[in-house]
Amino acid sequence: MRTIRATAAAVTVAIAAGAASVAAGRFASDAALKVSPGKPLPTEPRLTVHATTAGGITLTRDLASQRPGTYGLAGDGSHAVVGPVMKGTPHTVDTVVRRLERITHGSLEPGDKVWLTPNLHVGDPSSALGLAHADVDIPGELGALPAWFVPAVRDTWVITVHGLGATREHPMNVMEFLSRHHFPVLDLAYRGDLGAPRSPDGLNHLGETEWRDLDAAIRYAVRYGAEQVVLYGWSVGATMALRAAAHSALRERISGLVLDSPVLSWETTLRALATARRTPSALLPLAVRAAQGRTGLHGNRIEYAAHPDHLKVPTLVLHGPDDTIAPWDTSRRLAHRRPDLVTLHTVPQAPHGAMWNADPEGYEEALRRFLTPLM
Repeated sequence: MRTIRATAAAVTVAIAAGAASVAAGRFASDAALKVSPGKPLPTEPRLTVHATTAGGITLTRDLASQRPGTYGLAGDGSHAVVGPVMKGTPHTVDTVVRRLERITHGSLEPGDKVWLTPNLHVGDPSSALGLAHADVDIPGELGALPAWFVPAVRDTWVITVHGLGATREHPMNVMEFLSRHHFPVLDLAYRGDLGAPRSPDGLNHLGETEWRDLDAAIRYAVRYGAEQVVLYGWSVGATMALRAAAHSALRERISGLVLDSPVLSWETTLRALATARRTPSALLPLAVRAAQGRTGLHGNRIEYAAHPDHLKVPTLVLHGPDDTIAPWDTSRRLAHRRPDLVTLHTVPQAPHGAMWNADPEGYEEALRRFLTPLM
């Protein structure tokens, strides 16, 4: 009887331990599979507003608050745009002063918690940039997908698709540039975005299924006059662009790819986001297995689309070594393997998805050089 009880107790403990491991793996995988559009990624630190002055804002001193370039500054109910760290302005060991370009909405008060975001603009192309646009619905497999269309004279359209933690407001960073060069722009909201259908399981699939929404946007563009399209994606939006270029029935209409901070290894990205949520390293393999079980993610599909031998069109990769979510080395290897098709523009000191923010002039010059032959 004692042996039976001991065995039963051991089995109960093992089952409980197994259930706890499964639960821990699911929780850790949420860091990537439940990223909310427009919310900060777990890698982005919260900063405290210490003071605002005419043209300046004092923030907690952190590696993030000292980044070069121009960023959105988001808080609960507020949004502003901040420029570079101000030179000649008194700083302390605990604070840094950045140029305050404008407060888009809300207010910034001492003690407010804020974070830097690549999104400079709030609203739509008309209200934020003064660009005439149309609100359109793209027929997708899960339902209507909202998009902004900014018309122009060329018959090569640029289809933009945002990435992790962002919304379709993010591509407005480059929309004025694209408009100046007369490219029509179709800016897509895909499954899980505000106003778009949810995935059946309510999870992000890191481009694995979302690419079919981009494929729907390609069909829409061709139906309404595009002779060729350039797919322009950030983060998992870049993953979606690669998948579409490899598998779309209209892939012969794709004349180029622009990949900003591309996620070329979903496992690495999931581990990075889970680690940022303080997941113990021992649980990271469980997070990967949980993600596979919950979504059907398999690395070989993304690896196939991003394999150097499978690229067929000119590709511009904009990436940098300070991206802690999507490894820059993978982009560098891709460019090294296909110098005939792939151009790598390296942006130092830029976080994930914020290559334009760190160096707008250099970024847009690289973009101009790449797009000119595709006009």
